Amino acid sequence: MARPQSPDYDRRRAGIVDAAASLYARRGFQGASVADLAKAGGTSKSLIYHYFPSKDDILHAVMAEHLDALVEAAEVAAEGGTPDAKLRTLTMSFMRLYVGAQDRHKVLLNELDNLSPAARDDVVAKQRRVIAMTESILGEIAAPHDARVNAMLFFGMINWTHTWFDPAGPVMPEALGMRVVDLMLRGLAPQAS
Repeated sequence: MARPQSPDYDRRRAGIVDAAASLYARRGFQGASVADLAKAGGTSKSLIYHYFPSKDDILHAVMAEHLDALVEAAEVAAEGGTPDAKLRTLTMSFMRLYVGAQDRHKVLLNELDNLSPAARDDVVAKQRRVIAMTESILGEIAAPHDARVNAMLFFGMINWTHTWFDPAGPVMPEALGMRVVDLMLRGLAPQAS
């Protein structure tokens, strides 16, 4: 008979993923062993293997769970309102997620090549979904044929905030998000000749 799942299974699993995100962001995936992860998470290697078959599966969880949150935020933003309102909702949601997940975002941007081919395909598919939804929203604001370029410019503004943005600094995450939206909307507005 299978052993019943612990009542705190999800919390423990999430703790392992959080510790891995922090460790992989600081030391890189290749520079961190399961023993290092157990030490960082205040647990044992055997407990980690109870939740994840391998270190590779933990890396996939770090990336996939972060992307799942971004996909969900993009889906909510795309649900209704004016195109400008959709962009505001999308940007504010992304900035809130980025601020709370700097380590996960850094791992996503830096460790993709360390995933197995199947896990990489899963992560890339989720990334493409986020980009496609962003393109769709931006295509409602400006020329649809420019949506891809505009989406890449948008992500260029926000994807690297984890390298310099301090949420306790003089600019709050909401204010930063509003700046991004304002820059995008002003830049996408038809120009008078």
